[in-house]
Amino acid sequence: MRVPDAVYVKNAFARIADRYVLANHVLSCGMDLWWRWLVTRIVRQSNPRNLLDVATGTGDLALDIQDACPDIDITATDFCPEMLAHASARGMRKTQVADALALPYPEASFDVVTVAFGLRNMADYPKALREMARVLRPGGQLIILDFSIPQNVLRAPYRWYLHNILPKIAGWITREKDAYEYLGASIEQFPQGDAMCQLLKENGFHSAEATPFTLGVVTCYVAQTNWIGDILSQDRR
Repeated sequence: MRVPDAVYVKNAFARIADRYVLANHVLSCGMDLWWRWLVTRIVRQSNPRNLLDVATGTGDLALDIQDACPDIDITATDFCPEMLAHASARGMRKTQVADALALPYPEASFDVVTVAFGLRNMADYPKALREMARVLRPGGQLIILDFSIPQNVLRAPYRWYLHNILPKIAGWITREKDAYEYLGASIEQFPQGDAMCQLLKENGFHSAEATPFTLGVVTCYVAQTNWIGDILSQDRR
């Protein structure tokens, strides 16, 4: 599987930062608002003290959580300063430029880590997951939201849209067509469903569940790190 080129991805996002939010709304037909609301509901149910939003981009998910859960201490990070500047300008209170493969936080710093449409663009999925597990407290929760390929009657038309229509629309909106041409291939190659759950369990998480949204166009993964008792029992073996 070809991994994303980090330099290319960073430069591409820097070029489209000004029109990224509009492009997301148009390309998803507004469904991105619903997907983030569903994730925000999961966060609210877990009632964390603090949360790290990795690969926040323009802060869409982090801002939704901040508005819905004002008592949570939220930190939004991204490796692209141009994207992060938009998150700050839109009202994100705490931001930090950071690479998801080397997060600048001590172990067990956060109750919840979220990443929406960002893991797929990272150059090393296992390393990124291990970093997220590292900064989570025992029993902490990771929530991943990302694109997937429907495994139903929508599969063929969705793939055709993904490879033939979406890059053209995105190019018209952002004036950077090439920034979206890799999108279809990245979604096709991204581990999905059971494969992603297995990857999570191999890289710091003891449980993982996948829930498809919108007939499988996107999937939400919820995973938990080990509780301290589980960790100690493993160390004794």
